Amino acid sequence: MFTGIITQIGTLRSRERHDGDESLLFGVSSDWLYGSVVGDSIAVNGVCLTVTQNDGDGFAVDVSGETLSKTTLGQLESGAAVNLEHALSLGDALGGHLVSGHVDAVAKILDCQQESQSVRIWVSLPQELAHLVAVKGSICVDGTSLTVNEVERDRFSVNIIPHTLGATVAGAYRPGTPVNLEVDIIGRYVARIMEQSQ
Repeated sequence: MFTGIITQIGTLRSRERHDGDESLLFGVSSDWLYGSVVGDSIAVNGVCLTVTQNDGDGFAVDVSGETLSKTTLGQLESGAAVNLEHALSLGDALGGHLVSGHVDAVAKILDCQQESQSVRIWVSLPQELAHLVAVKGSICVDGTSLTVNEVERDRFSVNIIPHTLGATVAGAYRPGTPVNLEVDIIGRYVARIMEQSQ
């Protein structure tokens, strides 16, 4: 589990294909990776992945063809910046919301509007997720926990403050940028219970 609070921006160093799957190598600061071991979970742009190699200033992960096709990881080019978060440990502060690292859909940034010091970002909303996104609820965009401001039929908006713009990849968002979405896990289970009760 994760909280959606990004603690490092990493860089994709290389990718190696293995019959449809891939091994990805990310560069990070050595102090951020200190204490991480092979087998640990790290969220990369909101995707929960398992560390297969730790080089001190970088780590490798194996990514299945399924994950490559259902997330933005298959589109990353060498040098691309990514949001990173270590898995939640018991006793850690839950600064964002509960995030599983299981991406529900790839969406696109539709618009970025400056509003005072923050930026309002409109994101496309796949029809199958629309009933799970609520005003003032939480949503995870590329692994970042954000509060939903508005919801329309096929899009929603969030406001991103200057700190988040600088501490995540959100500062580079432009119309057309693909992003990973994960809806609030609580909303997903409530919706499932409601379906079963009908």
